[in-house]
Amino acid sequence: MMNQADFRFYAELNDFLPPWQRMREFTHTFANNPAIKEVIEALGIPHTEIDLILVNGQSVNFSYLLQNRDRISVYPVFEAFDITPLLRVRPQPLRETRFILDVHLGKLAAYLRLFGFDTEYHNDYEDAQLAQIARQEKRILLTRDIGLLKRNQVTHGYFLRETYPKQQLREIFRRFDLFRAAKPFQRCMICNGLIYPIDKNEINHQVPAATLSYYHSFYRCQSCHQIYWPGSHYQQMQTFINTILPQQDQP
Repeated sequence: MMNQADFRFYAELNDFLPPWQRMREFTHTFANNPAIKEVIEALGIPHTEIDLILVNGQSVNFSYLLQNRDRISVYPVFEAFDITPLLRVRPQPLRETRFILDVHLGKLAAYLRLFGFDTEYHNDYEDAQLAQIARQEKRILLTRDIGLLKRNQVTHGYFLRETYPKQQLREIFRRFDLFRAAKPFQRCMICNGLIYPIDKNEINHQVPAATLSYYHSFYRCQSCHQIYWPGSHYQQMQTFINTILPQQDQP
């Protein structure tokens, strides 16, 4: 005999459900007594998006075994109020906001580096590598691949709703409240290394003479040795930064 349970998903978790299951309670049929994590992910919701599960009014973790006639309420990561007395199903937030991005998010990776966030990205990473690095280096995995977020190794991850890089950047700033943590022009947009000031006499053989005579401030990446200076491209980036960050929040 098959068992049945009633599910209700709240807020943005409905983004992962088909239209006929969104914003309403629905009945799900299942065999035996599977772990609730298995059932929720089968319905399409990655575990990294979930903060609280209530079964018959009581908070449970992902290992709870689903029973016939259970009533389940599933909530996303809470931002507005404290649920400390209840049982959170996801690990506590990471002490440092560090990211790893899947292979389709190269432009977003460059933007996050522009704003000073430690962002790991290579366009040839396999899914297994992404999950492993995210766990080992305590990074938040950003992706538009739901299946990647369902991997057990991934403890902190986020599914991007937006499809265009600039909108994705704004989405990430809102979702992780990054506005005051941003430190523009601290990281290399190419390799993620930290950049530091350098005397132009040390790079006079690497930069055109006209550039050396016109500009006085130069910077170099400590990892890939890319050289930067505040040229016209810098002004364009500053204008872009000003569209994301309130002026008073910039360092």
